[in-house]
Amino acid sequence: MYESHFGLVSLPFGLTPDLALRWPEPSQEAALDTLRVALDQGEGFVKVVGEVGLGKTLLCRALLSTLDDRFRTAWLPDPLLSPGTMRAAVARELGLSLPVRASQQQVLDALQRHLAELAAEGLRPVVLIDEAQALPDRTLEAVRLLTNLETERRKLVQVVLFGQPELDRRLAGRDLRQLRQRITFSCRLRPLSADGVAAFVAHRTRAAGATAPLFERAAVRRIARASGGVPRLVNVLCHKALLAAWGRGLPHAGLPEVRRAIADTEAATPGRAGWRRWFARWRGRLALLAPWAVLLPLAAGTGGAA
Repeated sequence: MYESHFGLVSLPFGLTPDLALRWPEPSQEAALDTLRVALDQGEGFVKVVGEVGLGKTLLCRALLSTLDDRFRTAWLPDPLLSPGTMRAAVARELGLSLPVRASQQQVLDALQRHLAELAAEGLRPVVLIDEAQALPDRTLEAVRLLTNLETERRKLVQVVLFGQPELDRRLAGRDLRQLRQRITFSCRLRPLSADGVAAFVAHRTRAAGATAPLFERAAVRRIARASGGVPRLVNVLCHKALLAAWGRGLPHAGLPEVRRAIADTEAATPGRAGWRRWFARWRGRLALLAPWAVLLPLAAGTGGAA
C-alpha cells in the first residue's frame, strides 16, 4: 500500500497482533510481570480482564514468547467448547495423542496421567484461554476441576483466563463462586493516556522503518481523543489517516486526514463536529422547552407566597 511512499518496511498499524511492533504499555507490562510471577510460583488460576481492543491476545502471545523450557502450554483461542471438547483440546495442545473416538472418561484419564508425567519430569503445564467470558458455565467448572489435580507440593496444571469485563460479572454469580475463590492473581488492562497514544504511534512507526514523524502532533492528539486510548482503534485510525495522506501525496498525516479517518470509523468518538450535529438535532426540541424555563420560576415563587 503506502509503505514505499513513507519509507516503511512493513505496515505499522495492522490489526493482527504483532510482537515485533508491540509497545510496552504500562498496564500490559504490569500484567505480564504478574503472570510471570504467578506461573513461576505455581498458582492455580490467574485472570486478565480488559475491554475490547486493549490487547489481551497480544499479551497472551507475549507471555507465550517469554516462558522458558520448564513450561508446556495449551492455548485455547476458541472458548465455545463443551467440557469434553475442552479437555480433548488441552490434551492435544500438550502433545498427547488420543484414541480415535475416545470417550470423555478415556480423555480425562489420559489427560490426568499425562499431567502427572509432565510434573514428574519437572515440567509445568499451563492452559491459556482467550475470550474466557464466553465459556459455558459447565466448561468453566470443568476447567476448575482440572486444577484440583495436584501433587504434595503444587498444582499439576495452571490456568490463565483472558476475558472482557463480562467475565468478572459472571464470576460474581453464586454458581461460579468456587472458581472465583481459586483466582489468586487478577490483572486489569487500561486504555492508553494521551501521552501513551503518542508514544504508541511513534514506537510503531519507528519499528516499521519510519525515519521521520508520520503524524502532526495535533493529529495524534485528535486520534487519542477519538480512540479513547484503545490500541485497536488507534491502529484503525492511524492506518486510515495514512491512507488518506498517501492518496493526496502528503509526507505525513494531519488533522484533515485524521478527521476523514474518524468519520469513516463507527467506533470512533466524534469531536466538535459530532457535538454540532447533536446540538442541531436537539435545538428544535430545546426551543420548545424554552417557555417552560420562564414559567417554572414564576410557579415556584407563587407556591412560596401561598
